[in-house]
Order: sequence, then structure tokens, then C-alpha cells
Amino acid sequence: MPSPYRALFAEPGTKAFSAAGFLGRMPLSMMGIGVVTMVSQLTGRYGLAGALSATIALSAAAIGPRISRLVDRHGQRRVLRPATLVALTAAAGLLLAAYLGGPDWTLFVCAAGIGSVPSLGAMIRARWAALYRGTPQLHTAYSFESVVDEVCFIFGPIISIGLSTAWFPEAGPLLAACFLAAGVFWLTSQRATEPQPHPREKHGGGSALRSPGLQVLVATFAATGTIFGAVDVVTVAFADERGHKAAASLVLALYAAGSCAAGVVFGLMRFAGAPERRWLLGVSAMAVSMIPLLLVGNLPLLAVALFVAGLAIAPTMITTMSLIEEHVPRAQLTEGMTWVSTGLAVGVALGSSVAGWVIDAAGARAGYGVPAVSGAVAVAVGFLGYRRLRRPAVGRGGVVEHHVEREERNLA
Repeated sequence: MPSPYRALFAEPGTKAFSAAGFLGRMPLSMMGIGVVTMVSQLTGRYGLAGALSATIALSAAAIGPRISRLVDRHGQRRVLRPATLVALTAAAGLLLAAYLGGPDWTLFVCAAGIGSVPSLGAMIRARWAALYRGTPQLHTAYSFESVVDEVCFIFGPIISIGLSTAWFPEAGPLLAACFLAAGVFWLTSQRATEPQPHPREKHGGGSALRSPGLQVLVATFAATGTIFGAVDVVTVAFADERGHKAAASLVLALYAAGSCAAGVVFGLMRFAGAPERRWLLGVSAMAVSMIPLLLVGNLPLLAVALFVAGLAIAPTMITTMSLIEEHVPRAQLTEGMTWVSTGLAVGVALGSSVAGWVIDAAGARAGYGVPAVSGAVAVAVGFLGYRRLRRPAVGRGGVVEHHVEREERNLA
């Protein structure tokens, strides 16, 4: 590991909370694709599979920011454990209903309950921010966490799809639930690195989404999430049509591997100038990278195209986290990060659902039109909202607060 990354772990407790975060984030890449694989195995209905995955994402989009807002006010331990118990109960219900062939409505009810899963990525990044706010190490920490995200997306689909196809259909989502339980309860047992909660009176109880800059980030990443959701579902169907469904996990792993490699390099770099320009360039690169997917005709070419497409993901996400720090008050940082995840979740829901119906109607290859259109929408939203991203003082709830916090970062 390069020395800037080694330096991150000089602080006591950093290795432990990072490891817990990795374990607890594995379900991020395992649950949705695991449900798609499970339901398609049991019923052969990709439309239903995509809709259930979309329900999980939409529910997480609705519940996640509220959980994170409670975390900002009351602390991670007090909020994450009960929220996780609700998600685990719902996951158990979904697996049981699927195994017993229950009616569709029971599947959707349980899928909605899984949405109470907390945003572990935001929780870990909040711990890094509490340690390294105002220092160059925070950029490296955010880069490291993006790499961890991508490692989850490399191995998560392989494990989930592999178990569900080789063992029994419910195996992937079942293991995802076990990872979630272990990760959350391990993380919340680490009190020394838990960020200090901020009572309601310190930030007025309003939502972080009032920030115009954060609104742009969330809207853009809703379109970006549509790319991710569609690519997952279409790739599974594309591989299935060619008689190699299990290979979808390897192809999707290469998509994440491209992002992982770019994230490692990006974390070693130091940038001057406005981060919003780099962010817009990254969004544009993600959109352009979807065009070749429309032209591929076999799995090897698809794997190459997805690896190249993945190179734009991690740098864009890392820059997004830096922008959130500029547009959201410190007392609402966890909520602000979760809102971006919410935007992604809404997009994943839309992308997986629309892609499922397109696949059922016109086949897998036509399904890649969904991420291509979504990329164009993301670029359009990014350009339209660019001016808001250049005014971080407005997004931090007041000019005075913005300058005070900036002075604190400069002195740190």
C-alpha cells in the first residue's frame, strides 16, 4: 500500500472501524443483485426481480437520510443497531417468502423493510472527517473509502451471484444479511472513534437538503445511479442470454475493478483549482463511457468496455465527498453524505426497474440503452446546476458560518 494510505492508519482505532465498515458495506453490492439473481432463478421474471431491487433502493432512499439525521443528533451506536435489526428482520421475511413461493405483495413489503439498512459508507467517512478535517489526509481517506466501496463491488456480486447459482437461490442475500449484522455491530462497539453527536438545537433541525449545492449533487447522482442499476440488471440478462449467467459476476467485478484502480491513483494526487470542474468532467466521462456498451456483442468485449467505464467512477465519487464538505454544515455531514447515497439509490431503483422491463420486452442488448440515456441526463443536470456548486457559502446555511468553518479548517 502506498505510504499516504499507510499514514491514514497512524491514529488508534482507524484499522478497526475501517475493517468493520468494509464488512458492513458488502451487502451494498450483494443484496440488490442477489435479489435479482434469486428471483430470476425462482420465477424467471426479470421484471419482478428488477422491481424488487428497485423497491429496496427506493425504501433506502426514503429512510436512509432520516436514519443519518438521527445519527448526527444522537450518535451512531444508538441509531444504527435498531435500524439494522429492522433491516435484518425484513431480509429474513423476503427470503422466506421467496422460498415458499408467497404472493408478490409479500415480497414487496419485505423488500421495503430492507430499506432501513443504514448507510455504512457515510458513517465511516464521518469518522475519517472527524479525525482529519482540514488536512490533505482527508482526501486520501475519501479515496481509500471509494476504493473499499469498489472492492465490495468487485467481490460482492461474485459471491452473491456465485452462491445463488451454484448453491441455492437464497444464498447470496442470506450471506449479505450476515455481513450487515457483523459489520454494524462491530462498528458500533467502537466508541472511541465515533463522531460527536450534534443535538437538534445546534443546527435547527432542518434538512441538509436545503443546500442548493447538495440538491445538484443529489439530482445528478440520481441519474448516475440509474446507470449503475441498469448495468447490473442488463449484464446479468446479457450473460444469461449467452448461456453463461454466472459469468455476469466476473464482468461486473471488472466494472468495479476499473473504478478501484482509478481511485487508488486519484488518492495519491493533489489538485489545485475548483473541485466542481473535476466533478463535472467525471460525470461527463461516465456518460460517454456508456456508449460503447450499445455496440458490444459478446462477454469479453463487454468486460473490457465496463472496465474502461469504471475508470471514471471513483474519482467522481471522491470529488463529490469533498464538495459535500463545502455545501453542508459540519453538524449535518453524515446526513449530507447519505443524501448523495439516496440520490444514487433512487437512480438504481429506476435503472433496475426500467432495465428489467426493457429486457423482458426487447432483450438484454437493448437494455444498455437505459444507462446511455441516463448518462446524458446526468451531464445535463450537472451543467444546469454548475453555478450552484460554485457558491458553497449559500449551501452552508449562511455566509458567516461558511467563513468561520473555513477559518477553522485553515487553522487545523
